[in-house]
Amino acid sequence: MGTASNWRADFPILGRPIDGRPLIYLDSAATSQKPEVVIQTMSDYYREANANVRRGVYALAAESDRRFEHARASIARLVDASTDGLVVTKNVTEAINLVAYAWGLRNLSDGDEILITIMEHHSNIVPWQLVAELTGATVKFCPMTAGHELDMDAMAEMIGPRTKVVSVVHVSNALGTINPVAEIGRMAHAAGALMVVDGSQSVPHMPVSFTELGCDVLAFTGHKMLGPTGIGILVARPELLDSMAPFMGGGEMINDVTTEGSTYATGPRKFEAGTPPIAETIGLGAAAEYLMAIGMDAVRAHELELTRYALDAMADIPGLMVYGPSDPERRGCPISFAMDTVHAHDVAQFLDAQGVCVRAGHHCAKPLMRTLGVAATARASTHVYSTTDEIDALVAALHGSAAYFA
Repeated sequence: MGTASNWRADFPILGRPIDGRPLIYLDSAATSQKPEVVIQTMSDYYREANANVRRGVYALAAESDRRFEHARASIARLVDASTDGLVVTKNVTEAINLVAYAWGLRNLSDGDEILITIMEHHSNIVPWQLVAELTGATVKFCPMTAGHELDMDAMAEMIGPRTKVVSVVHVSNALGTINPVAEIGRMAHAAGALMVVDGSQSVPHMPVSFTELGCDVLAFTGHKMLGPTGIGILVARPELLDSMAPFMGGGEMINDVTTEGSTYATGPRKFEAGTPPIAETIGLGAAAEYLMAIGMDAVRAHELELTRYALDAMADIPGLMVYGPSDPERRGCPISFAMDTVHAHDVAQFLDAQGVCVRAGHHCAKPLMRTLGVAATARASTHVYSTTDEIDALVAALHGSAAYFA
């Protein structure tokens, strides 16, 4: 499906100048831009087929149902999963909370251990801490090596008979580190533990197969994978969903309701109370189809080329520290960095004055920042629409920043 320059032409916002400068958007790890097909697909739904799903018997409702279920099938196909295990949520944070509460509250008890890693996003830390407080379980953090990769020796030692959950980010949003989640999953399952994978930074950027990962749960979010905000996805083994109690109660998640009590729907619908994000699901389906048309191998190859190019170019910037593995093959597209004696927010503001958009802060990974010994980093991140010219602009602006703050 074309080349990077052709892909870029599919994203209307990238033609917008900011303060008279071309938009150089390098904050895709925070949220991606949207191709025209996603915008148009959502607009078409509202113009042509807007009706509630799973309820009406009239023709318009049937058309809304068809578009909604087609989108769910496309999303499932992207990650090699079955729609029987695909739950629509509002984001990955809700997806992980769903597992923590619907499974964790009923399966964890005093003395049990929840193993996560020091590089987790807060959305894969706080839910487990909350559930641990309610159940008496303990949250443990697997450390990382000096090269900013998971310490797999420590991981092997920490997984034991008390481990009930292992929940690991696939690609770190702050380091770019690609974690060996399939290997970790085998270790977790050997101990009888549930394996949860946060795929927020992997599903949008590389081939991800729920089947091949061998995990019990995979969570990802729409707005980072060229889709709309307000939708996340939880993919789980169908039998796991069947064993879990509902997360929220209300309409559509029931089998029957009487004055004496309620019985619940089976499968994903048990966890989709109320009207789902219909337009957002349809938009995410279009995003999944767009990515599959490009090919996730091609997406990964393009972004790997950009990452290699950026790491090489940034190596010569005075006073710049780049975090994460030095081998581009062992990392995703986020590149976090800090400049000697200059706060990350000041660097980001200087770059913004040059028209370059990067993120600065703790990236919702405060335990990791403390481990790195920094309050914050700046982060550049790419997607299919990013180019080497934009990396050149970033590097030139960073050289200018180094000179300005010297």
